[in-house]
Amino acid sequence: MMARRSAFFISDRTGLTSESMGEALLDQFEGVNFKRATYPFVDTPEKARAMVQIINNTNEQSGLRPLVFTSIIDNQIREIVKTSAGLNLSFFDAFLGKIESELGVQARHQVGRSHGIADTERYDARMEAVNFSLNHDDGISGKDLKDADVILMGVSRSGKTPTCLYLALQYGIRAANYPLTPDDLESTDLPRMVKAYKNKLFGLTIMPERLQAIRQERRPDSTYSSLNTCRREVADAQAMFRQHSVPFTNTTDKSVEELAVCIMQACKLKRRF
Repeated sequence: MMARRSAFFISDRTGLTSESMGEALLDQFEGVNFKRATYPFVDTPEKARAMVQIINNTNEQSGLRPLVFTSIIDNQIREIVKTSAGLNLSFFDAFLGKIESELGVQARHQVGRSHGIADTERYDARMEAVNFSLNHDDGISGKDLKDADVILMGVSRSGKTPTCLYLALQYGIRAANYPLTPDDLESTDLPRMVKAYKNKLFGLTIMPERLQAIRQERRPDSTYSSLNTCRREVADAQAMFRQHSVPFTNTTDKSVEELAVCIMQACKLKRRF
């Protein structure tokens, strides 16, 4: 078995950029067991030197050179981190110089605010969308559903809530969701609360076996979590979607990121900011 390899994600801000780009690269190496650690706000020489010591200690203890993914814009701090014993992979070193050369413009080399509140209108749009999704989660309220950009519909535990919140946070989409209950599924008609908004509906379905595993964790050995219940509810939900031409997708093997993009494309939604 291949030894576990350490991977550090280091940033002078939140670490989201170094994490997402680093993870995309690590994902290409199947069978390698990575021990991941994220260090945000490494924004002073002192913190950078402490980071170098952590990386070097890991290198000595494991005998394997750690992978170090950084998104640090300050040249001095970046150069300090690069003195570590790790394999240093700087996203700014890789791309910034090439972009400067292509544009003929010098980069400002200042810490950005891509994950901060640089644009209050953009931030407010995100928070407004999040509040909308929370206020319209699990069919809590039919009030103002006319203002929804999309209404996700599916059986309990099919992924509606996390997908709504991701759409709100990443795209500013006002996403509501409605859970299809056993009572709803006794009829092939659309539920009364959402019937008037058929053009906003998007269905989520899931493999019954996966649904059972999720429900089993919540209510073990119950009728709710039985495989027969899951099969019946999923089949009834899909029949409803097809009868009313509600577009739908299977969430079983999709991440929330993939689901969000699928919904954005299928519903022809546009990022609000």
